[in-house]
Amino acid sequence: MVAVTVWNEYLEEQQHNDVAEIYPDGIHMTIAEKLRTRGHEVRTATLDEPDHGLTPAVLDDTSVLVWWGHNAHEEVDDEIVDRVCRRIHDGMGFVPLHSAHFSKPFKRLMGTPCSVTYRESRERERIWVVDPSHPISAGLDRSFVIPETEMYGEPFAIPEPDRLVFVSWFAGGEVFRSGCCYHRGNGRIFYFRPGHETYPVYHEAVVLDVIDNAVMWAAPRTARPISTTNTEVDPSE
Repeated sequence: MVAVTVWNEYLEEQQHNDVAEIYPDGIHMTIAEKLRTRGHEVRTATLDEPDHGLTPAVLDDTSVLVWWGHNAHEEVDDEIVDRVCRRIHDGMGFVPLHSAHFSKPFKRLMGTPCSVTYRESRERERIWVVDPSHPISAGLDRSFVIPETEMYGEPFAIPEPDRLVFVSWFAGGEVFRSGCCYHRGNGRIFYFRPGHETYPVYHEAVVLDVIDNAVMWAAPRTARPISTTNTEVDPSE
């Protein structure tokens, strides 16, 4: 069991009927409920809560932060971004999904623009497992299909991943690095591409299999608190 916080802007579900029909309680609740069925301890947080729901106490109790954002990246307060990134450097796992490639925390951690090419056209996506030995690939076939989704294409302005787990192919011919692993400080990061608010991607069992595997992989490996701040030590200790 991993202590997971699922963060979501939770705006478009309240503003657009087509999104609400697919995710009536929000994308965060859909993901959270399915992770709970897999044995994790899950809470949710949204943009309009105090501190965006990411208080120091919440983050201290979070082993892995799953992040979904789309149109309100710039509304996330920089102080909260600082807080999230500190916790990741200190060991908290981070799983940004789909358009969270452009979130403030992910861009800060990558140090690059993180831009993509895209097309919203209900395309079929085949995701190829290019690293079958990686724990995030556990239990998956050689490839799996998302029937309808938004296309993301290269170039993807990110640093070279520490491990590339998935590559996507779209009906339009584009390819995309869709499952990327990184380490920042003591924290593990896995970016996973599939998503979008107008398609039922997070109702696909295989997508939740991947997120579940990513949560297990990104979880801290030690219960001992780790700090990446400068620390003065006593030589006699």
